[in-house]
Amino acid sequence: MTELTARDVQDAAANLEPVAARTPALSALSLDQAAGWPVVCKAESLQRTGSFKFRGAYHHASSLPAKERARGLVGASSGNHAQALALAGRLLEVPATVVIPADAPAPKVEGIRALGGRVVTYHRDSENRDALVAEIAARDGLAVVPSANSRHIMAGAGTAALELLTDHPEIETLVVPVGGGGLAAGTATIAKHLYPGIKVIGVEPEEGADTLLSMRCGQRIALPEVPATIADGLGHTSPSPMTWAVNSRLLDAVVTVTDLDITTAMAFAFRHLKVVAEPSGACALAAVLASHVPHESGMIGVVISGGGVDLPTFHRLISQATHRKEPLRV
Repeated sequence: MTELTARDVQDAAANLEPVAARTPALSALSLDQAAGWPVVCKAESLQRTGSFKFRGAYHHASSLPAKERARGLVGASSGNHAQALALAGRLLEVPATVVIPADAPAPKVEGIRALGGRVVTYHRDSENRDALVAEIAARDGLAVVPSANSRHIMAGAGTAALELLTDHPEIETLVVPVGGGGLAAGTATIAKHLYPGIKVIGVEPEEGADTLLSMRCGQRIALPEVPATIADGLGHTSPSPMTWAVNSRLLDAVVTVTDLDITTAMAFAFRHLKVVAEPSGACALAAVLASHVPHESGMIGVVISGGGVDLPTFHRLISQATHRKEPLRV
């Protein structure tokens, strides 16, 4: 594999500039008080299709030779990458097929179909999604767009951190969720290039800590079953090979959060930042609010990676959040 470089991320930023939103970096005095440090949050929940995934999906798909993508694209996802792939296909004027869990949140499925994507469902516990993607790609002659295990996917994802660090070069610690690992890999690559002394911390749900356990073992490990966590987008059993090669080298630490930490962060983001964060998207903020992030001084940067959650589920989850006394939003 050719090593992911900062130039890859910078090239991705140039490619994405005409099509991706430059999402806001949000802050609030109440967040600083709750965290104990100044904090700024990159709201990728406000990106096109509702998550950072659009960056990587479009960059990968648009970087394919036109002949290779002519018959269409195919990929698998818990939802966010699927919507991103559907939009990428629409913008590039090629069909997109997405393989998605049968229990994926309804708004994500509706979003895929609204963008013209063809939906194929599978059962997490009894079917192998990667094998299904390979079968569809071979049968229909489609180009596979992976959710994380791609140099272009990692580079595209890293552009969110590039924007955040351009706007806030004073950030000392950058905190990102880790699922397949593409966002963390792209983030760490560009962050360490721009500021070698910066710390990049990955966050996983407690029940799905495949990257943390892999780092402890010094090699990729596989969890025995699909993690049972409300952060379904981070429910991976093993790090992707390409992202592991980067994250095992560049991440300063990986920490975990509980479901209660996550719902508390979702409620906090809604009340104080006026942002809807899905469980996976709230994990980095959850780690900061729960004081799980090793940090000594200066500003913390957080990536709120997505907002794909339906209203009833969102209401139910934030109602479960801790009801501690919080400062007024400023």
